[in-house]
Amino acid sequence: MRLVLASRNAHKLRELRGLMAPHELIPLPDEVVLPPETGCTFTENALGKARASAAATGQPALADDSGIEAAALGGAPGIRSARYAGEHAGDQENLAKLLRAVPRGGDTRVAYVAALVLVWPDGAEVAVEGRCRGTLTHEPTGAGGFGYDPAFVPADGDGRTMAELSAEEKDAISHRGRAARALLARLGQEGRSR
Repeated sequence: MRLVLASRNAHKLRELRGLMAPHELIPLPDEVVLPPETGCTFTENALGKARASAAATGQPALADDSGIEAAALGGAPGIRSARYAGEHAGDQENLAKLLRAVPRGGDTRVAYVAALVLVWPDGAEVAVEGRCRGTLTHEPTGAGGFGYDPAFVPADGDGRTMAELSAEEKDAISHRGRAARALLARLGQEGRSR
């Protein structure tokens, strides 16, 4: 099945292309306008983007909303992860702010959360969520991944940060990988891979 990715994030397109195989993931056409993320949850934000993209393109649309939740911050930055240091902040600014906010000697537990939503033009919808628990390191390492990956050490890993893992290693344990596998399982169960 061909799916439009309801995102302009090239990193997500690259990651999800591999995770959603055998389905084909194509970029969002330039003329499609995504709605602002005004939901209170990752799933609500993903639903808005997927619904808008399916309506605009007439094709099934896949949307992801994801972020990091820090225990020391009561779950923040959460749905504000991409804009944590400001509306136009980049990955480095967001990570630096999180490292300043979470004390070195305090509670460094974190979780990555990803909501994946698939919406068909006929209005059918499937929503899933994936989580990856870990700890925050104040010594970022690694050149892979994006976002908070250089400071995220997964609980079920070997002590390396997400940014130090190969794409295959990351996909096996990441929040997005878990959400994609859950979505593929749901599609198989519901026979919606038309």
